[in-house]
Amino acid sequence: MRPCALLRATGVAEFTAIAAILELSEATPSKTIRNLIELDYVVTVKQASPARADARRTTTAALTPRGHTAIGGHLAALRELSGEAPRKPVH
Repeated sequence: MRPCALLRATGVAEFTAIAAILELSEATPSKTIRNLIELDYVVTVKQASPARADARRTTTAALTPRGHTAIGGHLAALRELSGEAPRKPVH
């Protein structure tokens, strides 16, 4: 759920940024994102990095519409459990 919440807030993030922000080893978000792709919650794109002089590519991740709906539902349930007032959905 943490990677989805991060992607909801950022829109798109590189794997290395996801790992750094969530304080995870780089292998952990890779496995998690792979599972989220199977659920159609996340989509990834590999591309050349303008910041690198070599041929290595970076991978970015973003929520799919289904992923936005799922994380929105989770957050709404948490707000309800905590007694917070419902908020308008953000897309």
